[in-house]
Amino acid sequence: MKAETRGIIRLKCSVKNYDWGKIGKESSVARLYGKNSGVETHDDKPYAEFWVGTHDSGPSYAVAVGYKENWILRNGNGALKKENDDNHYNLVRLKDWIEQNPRVLGDKVWEKWGSNLPFLFKVLSVAKALSIQAHPDRDLAAVLHEQHPDVYKDGNHKPEMALALTEFGALCGFISLEELKDVVQNVPEIVEVVGGAHTARVLHIDEEDREVEAKEVLQSIFTELMSASKVTISQVISKMITRLNAKREVRDLTDKEKLVLVLEKQYPADVGVIAAFLFNYVKLNPGEALYIAANEPHAYIYGECVECMATSDNVVRAGLTPKYRDVQTLCSMLTFIQGLPEILPGVALNPYTVRYLPPFDEFEVDRCILPQGTSAVFPAVPGPSIFLVLMGEGTMCTVSSKELIGQGDVLFTPANTEITVATTLGLNLYRAGVNSRFFEE
Repeated sequence: MKAETRGIIRLKCSVKNYDWGKIGKESSVARLYGKNSGVETHDDKPYAEFWVGTHDSGPSYAVAVGYKENWILRNGNGALKKENDDNHYNLVRLKDWIEQNPRVLGDKVWEKWGSNLPFLFKVLSVAKALSIQAHPDRDLAAVLHEQHPDVYKDGNHKPEMALALTEFGALCGFISLEELKDVVQNVPEIVEVVGGAHTARVLHIDEEDREVEAKEVLQSIFTELMSASKVTISQVISKMITRLNAKREVRDLTDKEKLVLVLEKQYPADVGVIAAFLFNYVKLNPGEALYIAANEPHAYIYGECVECMATSDNVVRAGLTPKYRDVQTLCSMLTFIQGLPEILPGVALNPYTVRYLPPFDEFEVDRCILPQGTSAVFPAVPGPSIFLVLMGEGTMCTVSSKELIGQGDVLFTPANTEITVATTLGLNLYRAGVNSRFFEE
């Protein structure tokens, strides 16, 4: 079964104004959303996430030719208001449009995921650290959604990947055993909270049982720390900040120590400030990607990125946040795997396009940077694609249609559709689609 020939479908998308977002014109999210929606953005308001997909918390809308009623996006949550002005877009929720045109997904995608796109595509503009968090696997997500549907919005898992647009900082995964030994010897405030017995155990782990024992003691230390009282944490953080400021007078602080001072200013007396010592501090250069599986701890710290994930908004938080914290669930769900995460440099498909393939069925991302006067072909694939134009101007063509494209344009293309993109001035765009390996199975 081949996709219906519907050409290229333009999408109008949603924005999230979380308080950690960059403010006004400093935010790529604000610029993209303003161009995409035609809605005026505000110089004093944070713009954190630009959402593209079918998730109910931030749905996208198809500019559907021939749809009977005229609507226009009126706010960042994707709410619509009926208008009489014929100049307004004819919009229909993307999920509804897919249900009316199921062939656009291709057989295999429709059979596994139905009318929901399996991936959620975003741009993030991070001015302040996001929460220390993890995303549940499918089984836990289903349980949490049933028990607390107001907090856990769906029953799906949420593996994700962040592809840096600027230098991008993140805490991701737990430090190695060697680094943990250094922490318990040089961060006395952690020892004060969790007790000296844990310190001694870390320093005398038996080489024969190294992996199992390291995981057990790390889990104990992290759980004790995250479960400590607010009064205790406030007191030890105050001591820690005083100690680090004194150290700064006699030596250069480490990157992790500098980060802790920044986090304390953003989230005073928060347990996540001291917990940061237990996580890897990763800095991505533009064009590098980091993927995060279910049940792995992480917190994005600064910078801008393209993010792709399974279609879910489930987040279990435990620090660096004013939002609901579920410490018990987080500490019980984590894998406590130690060591640095894998950084994906991407694989070149042609001189202008690089593909990032995480080990998840739901998604892959292509990064295409076209210099002046060049073009690139995206071959037909058995699933749908979404293109996001970050910068520049150009054209996007199929065998039956041609669209002028520019910054903020988001375009849906059906399965089995070859796409040619060209530019006279230069173009920077990203494509999200179902992981190519899924179709090879």
